[in-house]
Amino acid sequence: MSGNDFKDLTAFLMVAEESSFTRAAARLGLSQSALSQTIRGLEARLELRLFWRTTRSVSLTEAGERLLSRIGPAVSEIHSGLAELGEMNKRPVGTIRLTADEYAVHSVLQPAIAHFLPAYPGIRVEVTTDYGLTDIVSGRYDAGVRRGGLIAEDMIAVRIGPDVPMAVVGSPSYFARHTPPKGPHDLVAQDCLNLRLPTHGELFAWSFMKAGKEHRVKVDGPAVFNSIAPIRDAALSGLGLAYLPEAYVRGLIAAGQLVEVLSTWRRTFEGYHLYYANRRHSSAAFLLLVEALRCKNQ
Repeated sequence: MSGNDFKDLTAFLMVAEESSFTRAAARLGLSQSALSQTIRGLEARLELRLFWRTTRSVSLTEAGERLLSRIGPAVSEIHSGLAELGEMNKRPVGTIRLTADEYAVHSVLQPAIAHFLPAYPGIRVEVTTDYGLTDIVSGRYDAGVRRGGLIAEDMIAVRIGPDVPMAVVGSPSYFARHTPPKGPHDLVAQDCLNLRLPTHGELFAWSFMKAGKEHRVKVDGPAVFNSIAPIRDAALSGLGLAYLPEAYVRGLIAAGQLVEVLSTWRRTFEGYHLYYANRRHSSAAFLLLVEALRCKNQ
């Protein structure tokens, strides 16, 4: 159905509803002659008369009644759907789909969403945990959250989190059995808890920085996990050393449950950014969430 067909059917429905070309033309913002021409054109294409017309009244023919019964509900649904979509730009409603890695969800998204959602009951946020460099367009996500250096250049990026320093930590019980490492090279003789990235299948590299030079170490140990929460728990149990965001274990270090080593070799990664494809035609709900995430970082 072409755009003109839809306009003609809308004109037909208006005349049928008003039983008057004069009143229907006024509602449509058309002249009566233009509306009459539209209906005559529709009748000519259908090769059927849709209205009986006299100088005093307008009524549907049998063909007009059939057409009204078939298209009336459908066109009404189309108008309602278009109106509903229009409202999405005026008031914050709808679902926002995001992809983020595990620590971004924990450190940035969850605190912001917990504060944001109660104020907007019409908004729903759906978060998928993913370590990969997700194509948000093909994945039909509204936005993604990744560290700044990992975002494609053609994306719009908004800083929403501080830099992420990493820490090597172990429990007091672990260090009661092992000599603490003095440099990254000593880690090859330690029991280390690795993170296998679920998307790529690779082990997350333990990376260090000193005097402006990066040092990467391939470590091994008794256990490999695909998320950081069980790595933290395994470190607390004394199973081995963990390489985790410092803020994620800061409270445990302060409480003496974990001990940080190699702090002078600490590597700091660029903070998290929200990235998305285009600013145009973004919903009111999405723009509000962007602003909430940006403000949370200030």
